[in-house]
Amino acid sequence: MAQEEGGSLSQVRARVGASHGITDLAQKLRFYDRWASDYDQDVAALQYRAPNLAVECLTQALPGPPHAALILDVACGTGLVAAELQARGFLQLHGVDGSSGMLEQARARGLYQRLSLCTLGQEPLPSPEGTYDAVLMVGALSDGQVPCSAIPELLRVTKPGGLVCLTTRTNPSNLQYKEALEATLDKLEQAREWERLVAWPVDRWELATTKLEAVPGTSDSGGFISGIVYLYRKRQVAQVEAVRPSAQPLTGL
Repeated sequence: MAQEEGGSLSQVRARVGASHGITDLAQKLRFYDRWASDYDQDVAALQYRAPNLAVECLTQALPGPPHAALILDVACGTGLVAAELQARGFLQLHGVDGSSGMLEQARARGLYQRLSLCTLGQEPLPSPEGTYDAVLMVGALSDGQVPCSAIPELLRVTKPGGLVCLTTRTNPSNLQYKEALEATLDKLEQAREWERLVAWPVDRWELATTKLEAVPGTSDSGGFISGIVYLYRKRQVAQVEAVRPSAQPLTGL
């Protein structure tokens, strides 16, 4: 039995490692379509914690009762984030993903009021400006998935004063992407589009697919990779206007 479980985990590690290695978006979406039916059990085997960590971070910062908040789950996959949200009382959930196979699994959960096929980075989100109290994107910020250039689109659909929660892996193979991501996040903060509330590094993100990716000392059996949760608040219009020169009153009319 232990050998069967070990063999299964080895297969899962190989499958997840293969997904991490795909940098072409079209190829990665086809991979996710094929993976969709096994995705939940695979990431559970790897003790994938990002959905739980991101929703916990958001819940602590979001004002007002959870049931009143309208939430967008970007790159929603099979709906793991929605399950975490519902467990904390969030009921108004919209989701988008670029994989039709993943959306089929998400739809089967029955947790989203609206699901849309959307490949962020190639097309805009299907929502008007300032729609959502909070936007999450969990597990999709890496090479071959959502490009850093798409981050402002998340801000566009967030209400002024609303929250944006993001995650990415910080294992060695994703560090170049993380560096570019943080440059994008910092640029938006310098432009006073949002303010950072949280940058939460986590050592035990999920089981590593190879020992080379593992955080030293996290386990004797392959170890864990690390990750990070970011939380930002979109600035209110009044906050942005306050940094601009005030208009002088008109006289002599």
